[in-house]
Amino acid sequence: MQKGQTIWDPLRKRTVALTPEEQVRQWFITVLAGEMAVPMHMMMSEVPISCQGKCWRADILVYDRRQKPLAVVECKRPEVEIGADVLEQAVRYNMVLDVRLIILTNGRSTVMVSRGKKGVSILERVPSYEEMMEL
Repeated sequence: MQKGQTIWDPLRKRTVALTPEEQVRQWFITVLAGEMAVPMHMMMSEVPISCQGKCWRADILVYDRRQKPLAVVECKRPEVEIGADVLEQAVRYNMVLDVRLIILTNGRSTVMVSRGKKGVSILERVPSYEEMMEL
């Protein structure tokens, strides 16, 4: 990546600095819109969240048809391992969001944790938008 490079964020509808984390975020937006069939208007990126007096930003939120948060995606640079600390960060966001699906990705590894009618489980495959609403 060259210094000063930018990329168009279709969710924020503006160009943003092309950092390694941003590159992962933009790649995963294409996964959500393509493979998972999430309508673009049902996603937002860099969403502010307030919890316990602190402010954070969720990398990507997916909403259901009633505009209730359905999934949160936490994106990390490729060299950051997806481990307990990354999951802890997403769980903190979920204290406010109460979503059915937590997705953690660094572009090399993706972990999806479902909290649904059948309890908490790690998903083995990428669900479609319709399947996400049935979790």
